[in-house]
Amino acid sequence: MLNAVLMTDQELDQLRRDKWHLNGHPVRTLEDARAFIESVGFCLLYPVKQPVLVPTFIGAWAGSDERLPTWQHAFSDPRSQDATDLMVRLLREHAAYEANLIDQNKAFLVVASIFPYFYALVGERNPKQAPKAGPRSEYSQLASDAFELIRREGPISQQEMRDVLGGSISFAALDHALSELWSKLRITRVDYNPAEGASWG
Repeated sequence: MLNAVLMTDQELDQLRRDKWHLNGHPVRTLEDARAFIESVGFCLLYPVKQPVLVPTFIGAWAGSDERLPTWQHAFSDPRSQDATDLMVRLLREHAAYEANLIDQNKAFLVVASIFPYFYALVGERNPKQAPKAGPRSEYSQLASDAFELIRREGPISQQEMRDVLGGSISFAALDHALSELWSKLRITRVDYNPAEGASWG
């Protein structure tokens, strides 16, 4: 008969804190960030109001889960900018991808090695077909135009996209159109520049 070794809740919690870097050993380098996202597979950038048992990138960066900001309060927390900068480096290197999975937390990070499986579960069912606007379509005309521009030009900033599509388009309308595409993983954020904002590809 096999003797099963059972973990106590306390041991499981300690193992989780170690793996999620909530044990005082923060993630500060690109190599550490790559290793973290590869070991956990996916994480939120910030915690959500109703706690979900999932790792957060800001928690790994801080090395703790004490007083972490939600995305609504990130602008006032000095740790957020450094953690976001490191996350953007992961996106640039294609070590991770960002998905729009949870409405109250826009940044859901998925490691590159499992992204194809994640895409199969949440992404567009017919990815080779370009989104078309229409009465029964879940895509607006602006979303279809933005998708075609990204397909044709490659990664492009939101400001450049607005200029090419017509300067009269509001940023709010463009944000909404990009969210339509992002929610089905038709596009993803591939870079961020404080002067130009997000670049999409």
